Amino acid sequence: MNEPQKKWTEIIEARHSLLDLKLKEVWNYKDLVYMFVKRDFISGFKQTILGPIWFFINPIFTTITFLIVFGKIARLPTDGAPPLLFYLSGVTLWNYFSSCLLGTSSTFAGNAGIFGKVYFPRLVTPVSIVISNLMRFGVQFLLFLMVWIYYLFKGAIHPNIWMLATPFLIILMAFFALGTGMIFSSLTTKYKDLSMLLVFGVSLYMYATPVIYPTSSLPGFFKKLAFYNPLTGIFECFKHAWLGTGDFSPLMLAVSTCIILLLLMAGTLIFNKVEKTFMDTV
Repeated sequence: MNEPQKKWTEIIEARHSLLDLKLKEVWNYKDLVYMFVKRDFISGFKQTILGPIWFFINPIFTTITFLIVFGKIARLPTDGAPPLLFYLSGVTLWNYFSSCLLGTSSTFAGNAGIFGKVYFPRLVTPVSIVISNLMRFGVQFLLFLMVWIYYLFKGAIHPNIWMLATPFLIILMAFFALGTGMIFSSLTTKYKDLSMLLVFGVSLYMYATPVIYPTSSLPGFFKKLAFYNPLTGIFECFKHAWLGTGDFSPLMLAVSTCIILLLLMAGTLIFNKVEKTFMDTV
């Protein structure tokens, strides 16, 4: 008597499309995503005295530094918004983006030991980094809300309906960091010095993004140049929505969205291509 045919619960096969993210497969490994997020959270504050309080300390001290250097000394304009809240909003968004970008950019190099021993969708790692940083962003956003409520009751700010676009702005930042991070992660498997260049480049990129200044304060040429910065539309929309200031237009956000989606597609294509052979070069 023949035994009933066994059905495999998991089938590993060659990837057919470079643009295929295999999101269904990633969903099947959601428990692994949770474990990576938990690992990142615990390892980040293991053997620290203050622990998760660093979530608050970082944006507070950075905002105070910006307030003194750029607000009091350089006297950069804030479009009429309270300087403390203006800088805190920029720092909160920037911390999330930079953490996601730097984290995902080391996906292959930082996890080569795991990738070489067991199979799982490689996209699980950058996705877990984006989610773990989203938890940090949530805590820092809570700090922003507390300061925002104070100024709201004082009548110093005038929020508007664009506040509803906040989740979309966060998703755009995550996509931008994910796409760009996957590109650099793929390139650093062969050119390791690019990781050092990226850290330096991210620091400079902050000054090309309206974190410490509004785009309305830029002269003509630089204002046109800033229009094509994918983060400009996101930051200006956020500040316009929550503070009621800024030189924001929906076209600016539309341009940011298009550029980010193109970068995400390019990052996916390069990531999927390098994924097959990175163990030979990492």
